[in-house]
Amino acid sequence: MARVLRGLVWAMGIACVVIGLVHVLLGNASIPGEGSADATIDSLGRFFGAIFAGYGLAWLWVVRQTPIPANAVRWLAGVFLLGAAGRLLSLAVHGWPQGFQVVLSVIELVLPPVFFWLADAEERLAVAPA
Repeated sequence: MARVLRGLVWAMGIACVVIGLVHVLLGNASIPGEGSADATIDSLGRFFGAIFAGYGLAWLWVVRQTPIPANAVRWLAGVFLLGAAGRLLSLAVHGWPQGFQVVLSVIELVLPPVFFWLADAEERLAVAPA
C-alpha cells in the first residue's frame, strides 16, 4: 500500500503542476468549451492555474518526506474534494459542463477517498515491527 500511496502522490503532484502551468501559459485556450470566455475569465484562469501549480508543488513536497505525512495527504486530498464539491455546486446551478469537465469531476470525487484510505500507509510501515 505504501508504494501505491507514493506513486499516486507523485502522479498527483506532477499532474497538478503540469495542468496549472498549461493554464497559466495558454489561458482560455486550455479550457475545453471555453467559447465565449473573455479577458476576465482568461485572467482568472491563469491566476488559478498558478495556484493549482502551487498545489501540485505541495503534493511533490509531501512525497519527498519519509514517511509521507498522513495528515498532509489528508489535507491535500480534502482540498481536492472541495474542488469536486465546487463542480457539483456548479452542476446544480448551471447544468452540465463540457464532457471533459464531467470526467474531471468524477476523478475529483473518486481520488480523495483513495488518498484518505492510503494516507497513513507509510507511517504504519515506519512503526511496524521488523
